[in-house]
Amino acid sequence: MIAFGLSWHNIWAKMNPDDIAFNLARVKAEIAEACERVGRKPEEVSLLLVTKTFPPETVRMAYDLGHRLFGENRVQEAAQKVKSLPPDIIWHMIGHLQTNKVKRALDLFSVIESVDRLPLAEEISKRATRPIPCLIEVNTSGEESKHGAAPAEVRFLAEKMLGLPRINLLGLMTLGPYPVSESASRKAFSLLRRLRDDIADEFKITLPILSMGMSEDYIWAIEEGATEVRIGRAVFGPRLG
Repeated sequence: MIAFGLSWHNIWAKMNPDDIAFNLARVKAEIAEACERVGRKPEEVSLLLVTKTFPPETVRMAYDLGHRLFGENRVQEAAQKVKSLPPDIIWHMIGHLQTNKVKRALDLFSVIESVDRLPLAEEISKRATRPIPCLIEVNTSGEESKHGAAPAEVRFLAEKMLGLPRINLLGLMTLGPYPVSESASRKAFSLLRRLRDDIADEFKITLPILSMGMSEDYIWAIEEGATEVRIGRAVFGPRLG
């Protein structure tokens, strides 16, 4: 991975802010078109820009275009960006979170999307000083390379999290299968939607967030019910590391 700080400068200098503006407008238009096809409103889908490996200057370009919702995969990388960027940015933790990094994550992120096991949820509850919006990460594809609770474990994890203080369970998150195919992606996304609906019905709660879909598959995710898509490369270009 490219080191933080000055080593980013020359790479960032080659980037064109107009390209980010164009890409961001295109993605928003495609979100609106996908919503229209399935009878949804574009405002039902939040766009979370994934800034993994991209320098603070790149994030600032999107910020200057009015965007405020960003996601990071690693606590260490986020820490070096958050302190150099405006405080009104809303940061989501979307990567695998180790329990020994929970305290630092709570200082950086407004939302933890990657709760995939009970010990992690318990540590968040223990360390938090305020209600923390959380999502359960689900491995809907069954791939060993992916983190996430197994679909059969989600009900149990949800039940336990609902009983923990300072945990505000808001929904579910998943990564689509790889390699990407429409049929496999739709299957994974529809499974996440069904799991969300079943849990909401059983426990008589509202789970408004379905975080699913990235640059390669976000259109299918929206058509399957996503309320948040996580986009990096489609806006910022190829990752830098």
